[in-house]
Amino acid sequence: MAKEWILNSAMNRFQLNFKRNVGPTSESIRKCSPKNIEEWREYYFSKVKPKEHLIELGKKLYIKITEVIQSEVAGVTEQDCIDYMIQLVIDRTYDGYVTEIQTVYGQLQKILGVPIEPAPDEWDRLFNVDFFIKINEKYIGLQIKPINSGIQLPEIFKEYSIQAETHTKFTEVFGGKVFYLFSAKVGEKKEIQNKEVIDEIKQEIDRLSSLIK
Repeated sequence: MAKEWILNSAMNRFQLNFKRNVGPTSESIRKCSPKNIEEWREYYFSKVKPKEHLIELGKKLYIKITEVIQSEVAGVTEQDCIDYMIQLVIDRTYDGYVTEIQTVYGQLQKILGVPIEPAPDEWDRLFNVDFFIKINEKYIGLQIKPINSGIQLPEIFKEYSIQAETHTKFTEVFGGKVFYLFSAKVGEKKEIQNKEVIDEIKQEIDRLSSLIK
């Protein structure tokens, strides 16, 4: 099994199984319509590529594995493996998390037509606010919560109830409400899941805009 994985990985990496190397195999076998593997073997070697060609590709694959890949593997140190694991689990997970949040607030900013800015670190700590919208001299707080199949709704609402007090304090200090937005992956992009909150934010913008400056 391990040997097959190595062969398959190397073959794909160096594209030895690509159409330019082995010919249009899917089209050819349909054209052949073989009743057994012997018919297909004979058709391929006579109509698509000669057996000698596949032998040469096999020899090339052997060279790639025993010289190129083996040389690369020999250059991998224990520290490389440690660094990679830390980068994969910590750095890349964080980068993906930040990208998701930025994608969602970018969508919201476009819908609302008002600037949305990252909250100061102090606001994050004291009020659990990720972003804010400034209206006159008042502020609306936004917290974006990425969700996925690994996060259960009861956990989310428990966290929300815990943070509700800090959001109330934000309103007391800055005049505007704090809104919780849930984001999740839909297809290949992140989208706001509780879209009803957008109208609530618009209403709060209108309310603060109507206040005397």
